Amino acid sequence: MTRRNLESLIDLGGQIVERARKAGADMAEVSVREGDHLSVKVRKGEAELVEEAGSRSVGLRVMRGQQVAVTYTSDLSEAGIARFVEDAIELAALSQPDPFAGPPDPSLLSKRSEHRDLDTYDETMSKIGAGDAIKLAKEGEDAAFAYDKRITNSEGATFTRAAGASALVTSGGFQGVVDGTYASLVVSPVADDADGKKRSGHHWAARRKMHELESPKSVGEEAARRTIAKLGAQKVDTQEVAVIFDPDAARSLLGLLAGCISGGSIWRRSSYLLDRENTEVASKLVTVVDDPLLVGAPGSRSFDGEGLLSRRNVVVENGILKTYLMDTYSAKKLNKASTASASRGSSGGVSIGTTNFVLQPGTMSPEELLKSTPRALYVTDMMGMGFNAVTGDFSRGAAGYWVENGEKKFPVSEVTISLNLDQILKRIDAVASDLDMRTSVASPTIRVSAMTLAGR
Repeated sequence: MTRRNLESLIDLGGQIVERARKAGADMAEVSVREGDHLSVKVRKGEAELVEEAGSRSVGLRVMRGQQVAVTYTSDLSEAGIARFVEDAIELAALSQPDPFAGPPDPSLLSKRSEHRDLDTYDETMSKIGAGDAIKLAKEGEDAAFAYDKRITNSEGATFTRAAGASALVTSGGFQGVVDGTYASLVVSPVADDADGKKRSGHHWAARRKMHELESPKSVGEEAARRTIAKLGAQKVDTQEVAVIFDPDAARSLLGLLAGCISGGSIWRRSSYLLDRENTEVASKLVTVVDDPLLVGAPGSRSFDGEGLLSRRNVVVENGILKTYLMDTYSAKKLNKASTASASRGSSGGVSIGTTNFVLQPGTMSPEELLKSTPRALYVTDMMGMGFNAVTGDFSRGAAGYWVENGEKKFPVSEVTISLNLDQILKRIDAVASDLDMRTSVASPTIRVSAMTLAGR
C-alpha cells in the first residue's frame, strides 16, 4: 500500500454515504480500509511459512429513525456496493429502535485541518520483501542458537510487517483518514533441562518504523538469555509475598483495568469500578493515561472512530479514578460526554477502545526496584484467564524468579498468584522507569507489596 491511495479511500467513502442517503438512510457512516501484510516463520534455519496478502473492505452503519444496522463487504464492484447498501437499509428496517443510538452532534466533529500528523507511517517498510524478511528471522534464530549450547531447539522465529489505512466519512460532514505501519520480530528458543523437561522462552521487538526496530541479533540473544534463565525452575511454598511484575506481565494487569473503565462495562453494570469515579482505586504512585496523541506510538490516532478530535484522557491520577472512557452511545447511557474513545471496526460498528493506555513511569530504575526488595516473586510470565471483571477477583498461573535480598536467586514455575485487582492496584508500592512502548497498552516494572502465592 502506498500513501497516495489515501484520497481515493475518502472518495469511495463519500460515494457510499451518498448512495445510502438516497436509498433512505437518515444517517450513514462509512469506514473504508486498505492494507497489506507480510509474515514469515523460520524454524531451525528453514522457512516454514511465507504469507503475503492485501485487503480492501468497507463497513457501513446506517440509521432510519432510531433503527440501526451495520454491514460489511469486501466486494467493491459496482454491483457489490449496490447490494451492500440495499442490505443495510433492509436490516435497519428490521432492527429494534434504540433511543440511545445515533452519531455525535455535528458541532462536535473534527475537521481535517485539525488532524495531526502523528508520524505513524514508514514508507521504507514496503520495500522489505519475503527474502529480506526470511533473512531477518534467520538472523534472530541463529543468534539464539549461538548464544548458549544449551539452546537445542526452537519454536521458530517470526518476522511480520504490516501497513494499512482507514478512512471515515459520515453524513454528518466528517471526513478523515489515518495510516500506519508496524513491524515485529519474535524469537522462541527451547532448552533442555536436567529433569528432561523442555524450557521454552521468547523475546520480541515491535515498532512502527523499521529503523527503530531492535536488531535481530539482540532479539535472539535476549530470547536465549531468558530461556536459559528458566533452567532448574522449581515451585516455592504457599505464602503471602511481594510480587514484582516485569513490563510484559504488568501490561497484562493494565489490560484488565482497561476493560473495567470502559463506559460499556459501566452501563452494563459488569465492572467492579461501577460508581467509583473520584474515589481511590489504586496506589498514589499510579497514574494511568490514555493518550492517542503520542508521536509514533502504536495506538496513536488524530480522531476517534466517530470523528471526534483525539484527546489525552487521564483515567487514574495519583490513585484516583478520574473518568471512564466513553463513546457517544455509552456517554448517552451514562448521561455524560464522550471522551473521544470510540473505536470503529472493519465491520463499521462502533465500540469503546483504548489508544495508548499507559501506566506512567516512576523515577527508580528496575535494578533499583529489585535491589530494594527483601523477598518477592518476580513474574515474567502469566498463564490462564482467571479474572472476574464484576468482582475484580484475579487468579493466574505464573512463572519467573524468586527474589531474596534484592537478587534473583532461582527460577520459579508452576505457581499461582491471586488477589482482587482492586487490592493489587492499591498495594503497588514501587513503579520503575522502564516504560517500553512496544504495544498500545504499556507499563513499566511495578511491585505489589503482598499477594497470595499458591505453590507446593
